[in-house]
Amino acid sequence: MYSFSEIYERYQDQIGTVEFPQSPENLYGSITYFLDYPGKRIRPVLCLMGNELFSEIHPDSYIVANAMELFHNFTLVHDDIMDRSAIRRGRPTLHVKYGEQTAILAGDLLLIQAYIQLNKIEPKYKGRIFGLFSEMACQICEGQQMDIDFEDRSIESVSYAEYLKMITLKTSVLLGAAAKIGAIIGSANAEQQEDVYAFGKNIGIAFQIQDDFLDAFGDTFKMGKQAGSDILENKKTALLIKAFELADSSQKMQLKEAMCKVGEDRIHTVIGLYKELKVDLWAGRAIHYYTEIAFNSLDRIEIPIYKKEKLTELANSLLVRQS
Repeated sequence: MYSFSEIYERYQDQIGTVEFPQSPENLYGSITYFLDYPGKRIRPVLCLMGNELFSEIHPDSYIVANAMELFHNFTLVHDDIMDRSAIRRGRPTLHVKYGEQTAILAGDLLLIQAYIQLNKIEPKYKGRIFGLFSEMACQICEGQQMDIDFEDRSIESVSYAEYLKMITLKTSVLLGAAAKIGAIIGSANAEQQEDVYAFGKNIGIAFQIQDDFLDAFGDTFKMGKQAGSDILENKKTALLIKAFELADSSQKMQLKEAMCKVGEDRIHTVIGLYKELKVDLWAGRAIHYYTEIAFNSLDRIEIPIYKKEKLTELANSLLVRQS
């Protein structure tokens, strides 16, 4: 089994096999600009690792890995437009640099190219993979709409159960599908495929809760962004939703008043209430809970332990990060 870094390098070596035309220059130049963002390529690598659990990495896994990365970037381009985000990973977002109309077209083309890649794989499992990929794509759109709808709802009306459903659809199903498709190509049986999917999905849930936690309690220097940015934007994160569920009437009022403050004052007050309500400790338990579900799913797969170790290392590296 290859390590995450080794598979990452193998994936990087062939990523240039996806080629785009030169014209129209603005359209394809914008795609090249966006795909050149630095990233960990977690989704394509998870697809390759899902394959390698059960057999040597098949060339089709690289094709699907490319499709996963193209699709993920499609979601990022459109998310940035919907969120009016100006910066992604230290650079202007695509719609800021090239304009919103070009960004919409670039996102559309990334989605189309993902399906063009999928159409190259062997017929014996193409139908199953197309079906799984398309179901995942629909779920991500549903999760994004839930997230948009949350913006117009009061914080008291959004439950933690709804939040979990939203992040599962918007974020986690992509990780689950990436791992499962790799397992399908690796000839895993149906039960093994579902366990690999559950591993990826639950790691995704833990990862998102950790992301919410780090925004409030992470090291600003290590994260490379201001701590508390979600608080400044009044985003309905796991921590904020859970804080309102745990708070009494007086603490709810304090949270509402804190969210009307500006700048550092808002951040310090809200984080202070998080600590008072022990939401930081709750988040740690929630991250552990979903990580354990993921590892239990991996444990159920009857293959040599050494084959599972690299996936465990990947999960642990994601869930002890500071950025």
